[in-house]
Amino acid sequence: MGEHSSVRALVESIGQSFEEFAPPSRKTSGDGPLGWPGYADQRARAAGRTDAEESVLCGRAKVGEWEAVLIAFDFAFLGGSVGEDTGARIVAAFEHAREQRLPVISLVASGGSRMQEGIRALQQLQAISRACLLTRQDRIPHVAVLRDPTTGGMWASLGAAADVVLAVPGARIAFGGARVRSAGEDGDTFRAEGKFADGQVDRVVEEPELPSALAELVSLLHPARLSRPAEPAPVPDALAAGSPPETGMQAVERARAAGRPRAGAYLDAYFASRFEISGDRAGGRDEGMICGFGDHGGRTVAFAAQTGSANTPAGFRTAARLIGLADQLGIPVLTLVDTPGAANDAESERTGIGPAIGEVFGAVAEARVPVTTLVIGEGGSGGALALAAPERTWVTADAYFAVIAPESAAAILKREPSQVPELAAHLKVRPQDLLDLGFARGIAR
Repeated sequence: MGEHSSVRALVESIGQSFEEFAPPSRKTSGDGPLGWPGYADQRARAAGRTDAEESVLCGRAKVGEWEAVLIAFDFAFLGGSVGEDTGARIVAAFEHAREQRLPVISLVASGGSRMQEGIRALQQLQAISRACLLTRQDRIPHVAVLRDPTTGGMWASLGAAADVVLAVPGARIAFGGARVRSAGEDGDTFRAEGKFADGQVDRVVEEPELPSALAELVSLLHPARLSRPAEPAPVPDALAAGSPPETGMQAVERARAAGRPRAGAYLDAYFASRFEISGDRAGGRDEGMICGFGDHGGRTVAFAAQTGSANTPAGFRTAARLIGLADQLGIPVLTLVDTPGAANDAESERTGIGPAIGEVFGAVAEARVPVTTLVIGEGGSGGALALAAPERTWVTADAYFAVIAPESAAAILKREPSQVPELAAHLKVRPQDLLDLGFARGIAR
């Protein structure tokens, strides 16, 4: 066996009983559509080194307990580059996934389009992008694993088009490869860790952990597991016992208490297992917004949970992305509300805090799947309301919700600090007030 055996070994480590698809009819012969001198010999030598006819290996296998379609790139075959025959194999693999309703896992390691085939190779980006889109429209999940390197068109058309994007540590990931970038530009910006920090990759996963991570994702997102139509996510149990607060200021103080149960505790209690996704795919991450998918009573539920901080535009865009993805796949959503309000510093304004909050409002309003909300702490104005589901919001006894914080109300009205408790009472922020005013459906017990 040639170097291709390492790619087959990777595939077989991720999926059991791998069955390779019969490739589509070949389109490229001789020196290719451009008549590139020596191209036929280059392909022949690559085939000899790798024991493969092309730069991708496509087939189906069991990933954990569920079947999936695998697309694996072999960088040893002409740098994992994509020509007409490569593109045809990738498109055919996506078609098989749609016909059989199987998730797609792309294991990418590619330098981009094959220059020896010119525009014919470049056109494959359009065909692959369309295959990804049709698969998404059919509510079939696509997970990409970015290996070293992932550059050019396969990052833009295949990797970045996936619903969930993983990367191996240290992988070089960039639209422009190292040989064509501006001189001297390098560093984490062009590697997996930088892409994770910039919100373009959901998680960096060590290679030995890939099989278990992919098995968990396939289990949670497999179309055969998801019911139609999606049933609402059950309301989580309250983690802190007690009666509702007597006064508005007491409600605010209890919600701000350091020892109050936070989102992490609620997620741990609610889910048997969960897989977090991260980043807004546009340059940012916010650790104050936890998003992902989890197993609750044998069902998959998506979640977007605020952790008590003032969320940034990246946090809201990540939540909007999560809700949109859940709606696409037919997965019910649980949101946990806990924020003093949206971030209001200059950087948040510059990066679009208003439009980002608007994206979440739109995602909740547009969702065809049911969204269930539990307010577990502070409900600070629009930054909290964006994640609250109309008609399906509950609140715990140690939470409040307000159009504005009572301290801010005092500042606007030019009142003394001593009048803050009075304003908290006027704002009707207690859980029982929210129930009486028709905002909440109930107080979680």
